[in-house]
Amino acid sequence: MVQEKVTFEQFFMAVDEGNKPFVQALHEYLLESGCKVTFEEKKSGFLASYKYGKPQRALMNFVFRKQGMLTRIYGERIAGYPDFLNTLPSDMVASIAGSGVCKRIVQNTCSPKCMGYDFIIGNEHFQKCRYNCFEFLMTDESNPYIKSFIKHELEERAVI
Repeated sequence: MVQEKVTFEQFFMAVDEGNKPFVQALHEYLLESGCKVTFEEKKSGFLASYKYGKPQRALMNFVFRKQGMLTRIYGERIAGYPDFLNTLPSDMVASIAGSGVCKRIVQNTCSPKCMGYDFIIGNEHFQKCRYNCFEFLMTDESNPYIKSFIKHELEERAVI
């Protein structure tokens, strides 16, 4: 069965009213920054996937979960902005702490292609899986940090 192409408008209709301005502004910022976007319909709702660079690599996703809309950031270049990580609010750090450990780093049991994140926030050392490490609930408090996180990641990826 061929999956029907999902448009931004269809995706945007599913976004709750409180997040619409942030999602619209971030979507425009990512497109202006050279990202490519695709939209899919999943069991839990829509998925918006933004990719950047040559070759195209995942930068971030908007995902829907029971607790609300989340942003998943792929922080492949976090080593380039460690000071920023120390500015994250406690709820976002708690989200990182609660995410899965990277089995590739810790036990060498995951796919050899999968590389997680190894970083420090404050005095805490994290070794986390790339697929849910930086997955944040979108709130009035977290949204400015999400945008700044993405901006830092884009700046680092733009450096060749």
